[in-house]
Parts: sequence; C-alpha cells; structure tokens
Amino acid sequence: MSTTVTETQSQDLHQYDYSRLTPYVHPPVTNADLPWAELVTLDLEDYGRPGGKERLAQQLEHAVHHVGFFYVKNFGLTQEQVDQQFTLAKNFFDLPVEEKEKYEVRYAEADYNGWRRPGRALQASAKDNVEMYNFPKFTKDFEGKYNHPDLIKAHLSEIEAFHRTLHANVILPLLRLFAIVLQLPDEEYLAKQHTYDRKSEDHFRYMLYYPRTEEEWAASKYGTTGGHTDLGTLTLLFRQPVAGLQILGEDGNWTYVSAQPGTITVNLADTISHLTGGWLKSSVHRVVAPPRDQREYKRTGLLYFARPHNDTVLVPITDSPVLEKAGVKPRFEKVVTAEEWVKAKQTLQLNPDIAAKRWAERGDGTVEVLAGFRDRKYKE
Repeated sequence: MSTTVTETQSQDLHQYDYSRLTPYVHPPVTNADLPWAELVTLDLEDYGRPGGKERLAQQLEHAVHHVGFFYVKNFGLTQEQVDQQFTLAKNFFDLPVEEKEKYEVRYAEADYNGWRRPGRALQASAKDNVEMYNFPKFTKDFEGKYNHPDLIKAHLSEIEAFHRTLHANVILPLLRLFAIVLQLPDEEYLAKQHTYDRKSEDHFRYMLYYPRTEEEWAASKYGTTGGHTDLGTLTLLFRQPVAGLQILGEDGNWTYVSAQPGTITVNLADTISHLTGGWLKSSVHRVVAPPRDQREYKRTGLLYFARPHNDTVLVPITDSPVLEKAGVKPRFEKVVTAEEWVKAKQTLQLNPDIAAKRWAERGDGTVEVLAGFRDRKYKE
C-alpha cells in the first residue's frame, strides 16, 4: 500500500514539471538615464588558479571597506538552473493566498522562514508591496520544521542543491578572500564560522515587489525612506533587470545597481561588520520606485542570505594587523551571539507595532537593536 501511495504522490507532483509551469520572463531593461554605481566584478574562475586568490583579494579590498557591494561571475550554476528558480518563484507567488498562508512566517517568534505576506509594514504612509518566501538551510536542525506547498515539494531537491552550491561556490570563497584582505594568519578563520552543517540562520528567498499606482508610490515617498543594512554576513542577489536597488555612497549620494548579465550582486551585511568592528562595510541600500518605463512590471528576486553559526560571538577579530592598525572597537556593550543579534533585528523587521514603539523611544531617528548598538534612519 505504501508503494501505491508513493506512486500516486509521484504522479501528482508531475503536474509541477517545468514543462507544465508558466516560465518566468524577465522584464525589459530600462531606457532611463540613471546614475549607475561603478562596482568591481570578481571572476570566481580565477579563484583556483595560481595566485588567483591574492589577485581577487586585491580587487576586493576597496569594495569591502568603502563600498560594501560588488559582483561575482562564474559561480558554478548554469543560466538554466537560475531561470528555473525564477520560474518556481513566479509560480509560487501565483498560488492563491489561502494556499500560501498555510506556510506563513511566525512573526511574533521572529522566525523568518516561510511565506511573508505583503502589506504588513508601512513605507512612509503606504503599506509595503513586498511578498517573500524563505527557505532555511537543508540541515538536521531544520528538518521537518517547515512544510511547503506541493509545487515546492516537487522541486525541493533542486532548491537544496542550489542553496548548497551558493554556499560552497560563493560564500566560503569570499570569506577566505576577506581573511586575506584582513591579513589573518588562518585563511579559514571566517569560513570556519560559516560551515553549512552547523546551525545558523542562513536562508534562500523568493521575493516579489508588486507594481503600485502613482498615488501609492507618492504615499510611499517612492521608496526613499527604506534605507537599511542587512543583518547577516553576505547577501547574494541574482540578476533581475527592473531598476530600483540603490546604494548609499561615502559621498552621501544614492546610485543605482545595474543588472549585469551572468552575475550575482553581493553586499556585505551587519554580522561581518560586527566581527571587524565596522571595518568591513555593511552597505546601506534601498529599493525605490522603478523608472517610468518599468513601473508596470513585477520585480522578482532570488536572494541568498549567509549568516555565521548561531553561537558565534560578535566581537572584533583580534589577530588581524589591518584591524589592529585601524583601532577598531567592539560594537556592543556586552557579549552578543549571532543568534541573539538575528532575533533582535528580525523582531523589529517582522513586527511593525513593536518597531514603531521602539523607534519612537528617543525620537532621534535611531533605535537600540541590542546591547547598545543602534540602527538609524538614512538619507532619503
């Protein structure tokens, strides 16, 4: 009988073969003349060549200290594999709300995995237009903890392979390059804090920004109030051509991040900055209204968020000559672990009522996230 059930389930899941799914089609690129950021591109094929790591680290040094954004290419996934994930994202978001809400995020617990419905938070005076679906790491710590719709179940092994490939081919090599930039005696120092099988709050995300009316964009101040830093170590964003992602430069100006074919956009985030006393730059960025020739399109994203092991203590590394010379200091008033940091910041992100009260406490445009570390509002 169990064989019959298994065969029936297998047949049912065939309805989700890619040949039966609506393929995702990228919107056209904008013709608008925008101020584009000049970002370095790392060719990860060079990583395994003699002297390659040193060359890539030299390319990275300015970007990781002053910019916080760069591109990588040749990361070991085919365009077909990437396109298939975009197709899964599209078909997931097309599911009825009553199906998706079976897998909804546990907001009060600051648990980011699962479906996050749009409209939960305010952007200026408009409800947000963002929908998400997050997958935790495929490890024993999360095994059986989250259920998925049949569409996702039919492709879960591919999603896991995609997840693991990004970690092995992009995250770990970049962390070794950071170690070289910091002149650490152990090139594996940061990589050892980010192994795949140890518990951490990494996740892979499908993300969708919905179009808005002109009135809704005006009420949201066209997204200009959304400046923020990400809370983990690194964020990977796959190419999608709807312009909207902006980064805040050291000169105080916002510039657009362009969609470069065959690349992943990488940005540094908070925990890697905490581990270096702010020397590695957690980049400030936001997503604003697309140019007028793209406003009718949905903006679909594939992202991977890497974070250190939950028990990692977020204090500056002590054996880096670079950090010693810079005189960096701890950013917290007490010992804080990565798990504590993630929960504290996600509590603010996932619970608008709590966030509003906390931001209002001092009324100076800052909020204490944890142990004396304050987040703040950024230039509109």
